[in-house]
Amino acid sequence: MDLKERYNAAPKRYDAGDKIFRRCGRSGVLLPKISLGFWKNFGDAAPYERSREIARYAFDHGVVHFDLANNYGPPYGTAEETFGRLMDDDFRPYRDELFISTKAGYDMWPGPYGNWGSRKYLISSLDQSLRRMRLDYVDLFYSHRFDPNTPLEETLQALVDVVRQGKALYVGISRWPLEALAFAEKYLRERDVPMLIYQDRVNLLDRAPIEEGKLDFCRAHGIGFISFSPLAQGLLTDRYLNGISEGSRMALNASLKQSALTDELLEKLRELNRQAAERGQTLAESALAWVLEQPGVTSALVGVSGVEQLAVNLKVMARVS
Repeated sequence: MDLKERYNAAPKRYDAGDKIFRRCGRSGVLLPKISLGFWKNFGDAAPYERSREIARYAFDHGVVHFDLANNYGPPYGTAEETFGRLMDDDFRPYRDELFISTKAGYDMWPGPYGNWGSRKYLISSLDQSLRRMRLDYVDLFYSHRFDPNTPLEETLQALVDVVRQGKALYVGISRWPLEALAFAEKYLRERDVPMLIYQDRVNLLDRAPIEEGKLDFCRAHGIGFISFSPLAQGLLTDRYLNGISEGSRMALNASLKQSALTDELLEKLRELNRQAAERGQTLAESALAWVLEQPGVTSALVGVSGVEQLAVNLKVMARVS
């Protein structure tokens, strides 16, 4: 792929049709079964040309959903800045084909208004995100986490208002408790800004949203569900089957601590790998397929460090109905 030439998206990027997309709840939105997350590999610490290559490859294969947040990087804000460069360099002609999400809820700037779920923080953060991403609006804006100290009405009304102001087309929430999720669904629906999607972590090692009834709630109320970390930050790949590999997240002891790889977990990963091999799959393929096979799941968010890794993940889309 020559990154110096003017980018022209692959003309056959949508030819796979239903093999790529799923309807998001009871909405008009179709999302790719695999969506591209910008959490760890698109900030200033990552080479821009590598980020560009990944984004181009994704879009060329029908992955129209890019998922960001205000504090993605590292450092904070730089994943959105990278996306802004990508828009200007490659994707501006394709803006109406893209579905771009961002979020606010975690620590972003000092002081009392740079965190959690206040109206001031959410709206200020979205304004900053739009400037960094060089966009007039985002397709989807999330409350990134539940705030136990701010009235839910305040957080949710901010979501309503950013839609009415034209800064976002749809809204969602991420990792809220079930009771708060139910309150949010009713509040937003009554104000004609229905919740498009709920985001939480679901994978073979963490099934809490399923066990807590969140996935069933979303299905019953026409809300889409998107799973982040479907490969458990790489644990559900072959990277750790023989211990901690050099250059892995765990080796860097960053978001994935070395203490997490206990003997019990290693044994479980090897057993899951054995079961996947019996089905003719890699552990990663099996783990992604399992997430996408859960009733009510719309899409799985993957974060990748290279095109080769993304290519392997995208193969799963065609194998899951």
